[in-house]
Order: sequence, then C-alpha cells, then structure tokens
Amino acid sequence: MKSTRRMGLLLAAAIGWTAVLSGCGTGDKIIIGTQTYSEPKILAQMHKLLIEDRTDLKVDVLPDLASSTVVLQAMKSNDVQMAILYTGMIFDNYFPIEPTKDRASVLKQAKEGFDKHFGMQWLDPYGFENTYAFTVRDDVAKQNNLNAISDVAPTAGNMTLGVDTTWLERQNDGYPAFQKHYGITFGKTLPMEVALVYKAVASKNVDIVLAYSTDPRIKEYSLKSLKDDKQFFPPYDASPVIRKDILAKHPELNEIMNLLTGKIDVNTMIELNYEVDVNKRNERKVAEEYLKKVGLLK
Repeated sequence: MKSTRRMGLLLAAAIGWTAVLSGCGTGDKIIIGTQTYSEPKILAQMHKLLIEDRTDLKVDVLPDLASSTVVLQAMKSNDVQMAILYTGMIFDNYFPIEPTKDRASVLKQAKEGFDKHFGMQWLDPYGFENTYAFTVRDDVAKQNNLNAISDVAPTAGNMTLGVDTTWLERQNDGYPAFQKHYGITFGKTLPMEVALVYKAVASKNVDIVLAYSTDPRIKEYSLKSLKDDKQFFPPYDASPVIRKDILAKHPELNEIMNLLTGKIDVNTMIELNYEVDVNKRNERKVAEEYLKKVGLLK
C-alpha cells in the first residue's frame, strides 16, 4: 500500500486545479471524486447530470485519483464531497469489521462503518459488483456447459489458467485458498498482467482467466463470466457515498442520488464501460444517453 505521504502528494496534485478555479467544499458546488478507470467516471457523470437537472447546485467531477484510499482521504478532508466506492473496500482495515462474504452483511458494515468512523452516508448499491470473475470464451462455456465455477471441476485438470501473478501467491484469498474452497486445481497456471488475460483467453493461449466482472473486454472478446456459486470472492457492490454534512445542508440530494439504486446491473455496466473504453466515447455523453434511455433525463 502507498504511504500516507505519497497519497497526500497524489491527492494534492489532483485537486490543485479545482481548488484554484472554485474553492473546494464551498457548499454551492459538489465535487465528485473518481478513481482512474472509466466505470466510476461514468457513474459520477450520471450523478452530475441528475443533480444539476433537479437542483441549482453545480457539480464538478474530479477524475483520476490514484485509488479508492485516495478518494476516501479526499472525502475526509472535504476536498471532494461524493464518490463511487465498493463494499469490499471495508476489508482494507479502515475500521474493525466482522469477517464475512455475505453481500448483505458486507453492505451493512460498509454503511455503519462509514457513518460511524467517517461521517459519510453509504447509499444502496447500483445493482452490480466489480469483483474477480473466472472467465472463459463463450464457445468453451457452451461446449462444456459452464455456468458456474463448480462446473469447471471435471475438466480443470486439462485447462490452463491465465491469472495475475499476485493472486497465485496470496495464501488467504488467492489460488491456495481457492483450491481448498472449491476443490479445483487447474492443470497449468500461466502468470501474466491482468490487462493481458482477456486477449490471452480469446486467442486460445489459455483456457480460462481470472478477470474483473465489469471489464468491457468481456464483451469485446465474447467471453463469459462464471458465477461464483460457492462465494469465494468477497463482494464488491458499487454505491454512491456522500458526506453527511452535505446531505444535511442539501437533503434533496438523498432522493436524487437514490435514483440510480438498482438501475445498473453487471451487463449494463459492461456495456457502458465498452462505449467509453472500446468505442472511445465521452463519459458524459454515455452517461447522458443512458439516463435518457431509462427515463431519468429528458
């Protein structure tokens, strides 16, 4: 993990231009901080559009904060007031938790922990999670009737797994723990950068890969993610999070932010990410089109 000083430097660089232009945390403007990838940027643009459509508030999106930890630090210091975060981040030792992989319990602990320790409101999820997912080519899934990870067991000994190097080595939540949890061992493992796994499985260099569940390359390469039917991976449900002092000052935001609750499933998020990452379209435009499609914007 990056040092606190390193995170502070990254944050200072990222927020500098916003502070100069408008002043952070003025109350007349809401700043939504996002991580470096397209998914939270798209969702942040949706919130910006919805808030500005229904209130007189102005909203800025501050992109490319280095990590969820940096985003949280920015929220704590009121340099940003809103963000898109994932329930699984509670496992990163921000506050004491009860270890579990139950989605409802993890969400409950995220809500309670962010309220108690940070004074932040963690809202209900959008309807998807961005977590690890074992993924195969669609033709392989059909040929072997693969829908869930457990379905891989009969053929795993003849399969090559393409996977991030660090996951292979992690004892508690990586490959050794997975083998014990599912009783599955692959014939070969091929370590590689996460960014390369999609092309590797699509080009038949490996048979199965550990990917991310909302990555647009799942659509680009006609891949299928297998259900984690024995719940090995911790849940990472995405939700909007906002400082409670901002909600107290602008209570109308609570209803507006909840407009997206349950509105975005995993396939929808893949499609939205695909439009930005593969078709190279603007995040705001993609967000606007989706909101109009589901009737939240005219």
